[in-house]
Amino acid sequence: MTEETNQEEMIAGKHPVLEALRSGREINKIWIADGAQKSLTQPIVAEAKKLGIIVQFVDKRKLDNLAPGITHQGVVAQAAAFAYVEVDELLELASKRGETPFLLLLDEIEDPHNLGSILRTAECTGVHGVIIPKRRSAGLTATVLKTSAGAAEHVPVARVTNLAQTIDKLKEAGVWVAGADVSAKQDVYKMKFDMPLVVVIGNESKGMGRLIKEKCDFLVKLPMLGQLNSLNASVAAGVLMYEVVRQRRSV
Repeated sequence: MTEETNQEEMIAGKHPVLEALRSGREINKIWIADGAQKSLTQPIVAEAKKLGIIVQFVDKRKLDNLAPGITHQGVVAQAAAFAYVEVDELLELASKRGETPFLLLLDEIEDPHNLGSILRTAECTGVHGVIIPKRRSAGLTATVLKTSAGAAEHVPVARVTNLAQTIDKLKEAGVWVAGADVSAKQDVYKMKFDMPLVVVIGNESKGMGRLIKEKCDFLVKLPMLGQLNSLNASVAAGVLMYEVVRQRRSV
């Protein structure tokens, strides 16, 4: 497992902190605002006590400074930098579970809220892992962890230098590549997704890059019945993920 060690991460909010504790994430310290609701903080304090993690009660303004711009609910934790995995580990996870591989590849998703939402749905739909590029993409920041409601602690994320090369390696491993694209001729509901699969979701405004699109085995689109021609990236990803789940459950 490769690990980003250049900085520590701040995790904010009850659910993200609690999931980080329960997942075994290395937590250095937890701060809780004076006067925070006990119903919110009691499970965190209990879990931290079991693990021997320091909990400090402080003025709410300190938490505002630790996690600026994030709704922290009176709870902030300092954790070791998030550990990214290798792409091979995602396929190994599917093999260990005895399941057909189901991955997501995100082509330059820049909004951390979109990435957090996608990770949350990925966890709910049993996705074996998510692949993101190192450049021009949101990483696993405090905002992403908060938006994912703790799901980021349970969905492995691989961060790669070259998406095109990664797709080639996945193809060599027998994985089919399906790209979501508004210009596709094939309706998503007319495709079969029962094979080893990676679904590619493009950038919020530009969609998939030309090279990435060319490397897809097939492109699919969601039916658009209104005046707009595209969905928010995280919503489109969610629809696609659940269509894969629907098909695989009905087999």
